[in-house]
Amino acid sequence: MNLQTVIELIGYAGSCLIIVSMLMTSVVKLRVINTVGCAIFAGYAFCIHSYPTAAMQCCLIVINMVGLYKLLRIQKEYSVVALAPSDAYLQHFLTKNAADIVKYFPSAHVSSQCNVAYLVCCRDASVGIIVGTKTEDTLAVQIDYTIPMYRDCSVGKYLYAYLAGSGLRTLVTESTCPAHESYLQKMGFVLDAGIYTKALSAR
Repeated sequence: MNLQTVIELIGYAGSCLIIVSMLMTSVVKLRVINTVGCAIFAGYAFCIHSYPTAAMQCCLIVINMVGLYKLLRIQKEYSVVALAPSDAYLQHFLTKNAADIVKYFPSAHVSSQCNVAYLVCCRDASVGIIVGTKTEDTLAVQIDYTIPMYRDCSVGKYLYAYLAGSGLRTLVTESTCPAHESYLQKMGFVLDAGIYTKALSAR
């Protein structure tokens, strides 16, 4: 493999990462992957002496770094509002985000068995919900959704701590979506016989 081929492969790798970054639902992941892709592509541009292209990639790196800094330094102040599953605002939230919710919960709908719903807010913004059926100290989760901008697991951590503080001890749910299953595993759910279970502990 000659040097020219290696340089071209580097260019393709950078381009692929930039494209992949645009598929990320998390803004943080988007900026991180895009930054890496831009850095690789900038190196490729320098190798082929395309300095305007290299300069553009360097500018994008700076923009991404500034964006990441702003995202990570924002103090996220969450609060939880308990709602009835039939609440009009909850239905509005579900309808507004229906196209994204169905990606993770293909059969998502609030069934008649659901008896609790919790809305997570960050200051004035509604950022996530959990809807399910509560029996004693167990919550069978039907929908556990967070809007893309807040998918860094902080909403889930805050919400699960809140639920533990309210007396719940176990969360159970099912999933057929790989992305959602990855989230459940990251949040400490254990898969057994097709059911994901998480034990909650009050702080």
